[in-house]
Amino acid sequence: MKIVFMGPPGAGKGTQAEKIIENYQIPHISTGDMFRKAIKDQTELGMEAKRYMDQGALVPDHVTIGIVKDRLSESDCKSGFLLDGFPRTVDQAKALDEILTSLDSKIDYVINIDVDLDILKERLTGRRICRSCGATYHMIFNPPAVAGTCDKCGGELYQRKDDNEETVGNRLDVYVSQTKPLLDYYSLAGNLVNINGQQSIDLVFAEIQDVLGGNK
Repeated sequence: MKIVFMGPPGAGKGTQAEKIIENYQIPHISTGDMFRKAIKDQTELGMEAKRYMDQGALVPDHVTIGIVKDRLSESDCKSGFLLDGFPRTVDQAKALDEILTSLDSKIDYVINIDVDLDILKERLTGRRICRSCGATYHMIFNPPAVAGTCDKCGGELYQRKDDNEETVGNRLDVYVSQTKPLLDYYSLAGNLVNINGQQSIDLVFAEIQDVLGGNK
């Protein structure tokens, strides 16, 4: 079962990815993991990617695509995979199709966790962190017993700068504008499945299982 996994920040994608790989016994392949492995193994493409990363530059598509092809060619991907963080553009999606065709394979499902933007903002701006011990809270889903005070150590809770409403709004706007063409591409291809991410964790996963066909 070959899956591309998509969803905006705050959609709960990480939690659902863990459930999928546990229940379906397929490798979770993220862009970061692929780069780290290629660099650790000192592959030619890994070393080329490292040169760009060391300069603070974006790794060009031809390098990223080459690393993806190497990873998907490994034996643990033959029975399936959950691809997370790639593709990010239509050009990358087309390259992925070509990679899989060369491996006599194809994407079975593109699962997109869909959540209303206002709800995402509420989720992302509600996080608070203890200045003393680093414990994490959420003003709606996991509030402290006393407002502004850590339950564990009594430290002051604060909101990270990248969790404020303006920054979160900008992040989500960028995600939507970059992702819409990709969702349109997969919709036309007929393998896009939108999952209602506004439900409980268990209900979201149940909906994913309805698509994937239960435990494997």
